[in-house]
Amino acid sequence: MNRAFQVWPFVVAMASTVVASNILVQFPFNHFGLGEILTWGALSYPVAFLITDLTNRRFGPAVARRVVLVGFIFAVALSVWLATPRIAIASGTAFLAAQLLDITVFDRLRRQAWWQPPLFSTVVSSALDTLLFFSIAFATVFAFFDTAVGLHDGSLAFPVPLLGFGSEVPLWVSLAVGDFCVKLLMGFAMLGPYGAMLSFLRPAEAVR
Repeated sequence: MNRAFQVWPFVVAMASTVVASNILVQFPFNHFGLGEILTWGALSYPVAFLITDLTNRRFGPAVARRVVLVGFIFAVALSVWLATPRIAIASGTAFLAAQLLDITVFDRLRRQAWWQPPLFSTVVSSALDTLLFFSIAFATVFAFFDTAVGLHDGSLAFPVPLLGFGSEVPLWVSLAVGDFCVKLLMGFAMLGPYGAMLSFLRPAEAVR
C-alpha cells in the first residue's frame, strides 16, 4: 500500500484532535465543582499524543515528525478561524514543541517495555505542552496577542484558590495544574488503546 495513503489518516486524526481541543479549551468543565480547575480540552487533547506515538511506532520518528508538522499547519490555520489568533499561537507553539519532544523521548525508549515509550513520552511532553499553552493563551503578559488585533483581552488572571482549595493563584495557573493532572490520568488511560493496537500496527520499515 502506498506510504502516503497509509499516513494520511494519522494526519487527519491529528489535525482534527488539535482543532477540537483548541475550541474545547475555551469552555470550563462546569461539573462536580471543577469549573475553575478543568476545561473540556483537557479531556480531548491527550489523544494527540496517542496518535503521535502510534505513528512513531508504525513508521518511525521521521514520518512522525512529518505528521506532526502537517497536523500543525492544518490545526493552526483552522484554529485561527474557529478560535482566536492568540489561542492559535498558543496551541501551535505548545503543540509543535511538545509533540517533537514526545517523538524524541518515545524513540529513545522504543526498545524498552511496550508501555514505557508512550507513558514517559506523554508525561514529559504534556508538562511542556501545558506550560506553554496556558501561559501564552491566558497569562496577562501575553495579552498583546489579543489587543494587537483589536480583540478583548482574553487573559484569565483573576485570583482563585489553586485547584479549588489551595492558596490563591491566577485562574490560568489553576486551570493549567488541573489540565496537567488530567493529562497524566489520560496518559495512563491511553495505554489501553495503545496496547490494543500494537497487534495490527506493527512497525513498518520507515526512513529515519
